[in-house]
Amino acid sequence: MTDGLAAVGAAFQQFATLEILGHVIWSTLLGILVGSLPGLTATMGVALLTTLTFSLERDIAILVLVCMYVGAIYGGSRSAILLNIPGTPASAATSLDGYPLARQGRAGYAMALATAGSAAGTLVGILLLILLAPPLAEAALRFGSFEFFWLAVFGIVISGQLTAGTSPLKGYIAGLLGLMVAMIGSDGIHAHIRFNLGIDDLNGGIGLIPAMVGAFGFAEVLTVMWRKKADLVARREAGEDRVLPRFVDLWRYKFTIGRSGVIGTLVGIIPGVGEDIGAWASYAAARKTSAERAEFGKGSKEGLTAAETGNSAVVPGALIPALTLAVPGSAPAAVLIAALFIHGVRPGPMIMIEQPTFIYSVAVMLVFATLAILVFGLTLSRLFVQILRVPRELLMPIVFTLCVIGPYALTQRVFDIWVMVGFGLLGFVLRQMKYPMAPLVLGIILGDLLDKSLRRGLTLSDGDLTPFFTRPISATFAVLIGLTLLLSVPVVRRTLGGLFQSRGG
Repeated sequence: MTDGLAAVGAAFQQFATLEILGHVIWSTLLGILVGSLPGLTATMGVALLTTLTFSLERDIAILVLVCMYVGAIYGGSRSAILLNIPGTPASAATSLDGYPLARQGRAGYAMALATAGSAAGTLVGILLLILLAPPLAEAALRFGSFEFFWLAVFGIVISGQLTAGTSPLKGYIAGLLGLMVAMIGSDGIHAHIRFNLGIDDLNGGIGLIPAMVGAFGFAEVLTVMWRKKADLVARREAGEDRVLPRFVDLWRYKFTIGRSGVIGTLVGIIPGVGEDIGAWASYAAARKTSAERAEFGKGSKEGLTAAETGNSAVVPGALIPALTLAVPGSAPAAVLIAALFIHGVRPGPMIMIEQPTFIYSVAVMLVFATLAILVFGLTLSRLFVQILRVPRELLMPIVFTLCVIGPYALTQRVFDIWVMVGFGLLGFVLRQMKYPMAPLVLGIILGDLLDKSLRRGLTLSDGDLTPFFTRPISATFAVLIGLTLLLSVPVVRRTLGGLFQSRGG
């Protein structure tokens, strides 16, 4: 422990220079901008920036990429709150309460809470990165195909509990629809083409980014055009909306922030899951334990704080297996592993022997990035709020243009633009029928993980389903899923509620 603290102190001294601070400023601002633009993801930002870091020194190059990663995950909350369009998949949960707050004229305060939550979540993750990296990475290795299958199923089941204002059944239907979309294209094991309808462009499947931008972006454009002018986001006069979080609110939600930070970090440790699941898991945990449960989905400050804390905590969590096992905890972390190899760092079990102080250097890089998003997030909030002063009739064409540019920039395929348009039309129709969008996107995200894990598990067990229910972690997930489904049935909830009331009486 003493050696770790000494390494952290040495890293602070190394990075506390004007040159380093300059790199932190521009790379974090660029990350926030990338995260704010619909369709431009943290993965894309880290990948594109990697090609520009060859001439930089190793530590500076990695610092720049880490700042881009942290800034992009945080930046997605800007468009999620102001436009109901998650800038990154990690911010989909943020829009559930951030956008309603903006429509109530509290956009500035919503962004202030998101900033505070993001900073707190990252700091919690950094602490766990420093203290628990080796044992937590070892625990992540215990997850096999059987456990990943149940984890994906659990994510779909959670989606039914995240549907404020409608029945859980519609959430389940939307989640299953997302799973069906995820099955399109070649499977991940034998590359067998499925459900491509004879269209060669579907052989690679439906891309998450075009689908998400369509469901949240183009569908929002169509919805704005459809609804009456009075339904647009409310605006407050300058000076009325706070852009700094109240200490009393942060103190009230201290347990939510701490729990979400831990959940997000643990989710990040599980390889391949990512920031979006960290946000949803933290949001679901907060909703189940909150005394303000009825406010969730309608502008809950606690829900917004939980989502932003959770997704930001995944960043340091995802770096734990990336650094110590060379196994990415998220898609941006996978790109970061490639960047580490390019710059002469070999992540994996030997890193603590070959470069014992490197993990502490990364922790300090994360601290600098966190301080940057805290400063920029609070000082630039009023600038972002000015977006609300632009008439939506003028803003929507710009948003649509970004929705087209984002998916195309990722793959340079015109087909992805048509995918975005198709999902926008589908999202618009589903919104009119009161179906939630978040479970649809969550199903697409988890579909590949569910499919591969089920098939690999059956291959390992020679077609036997028993290991899915007898392995300890798998059995725990199965029981949790069964209880969640059971408790979502209104009759069961009313019966249990009556029993508890009668006992309490």
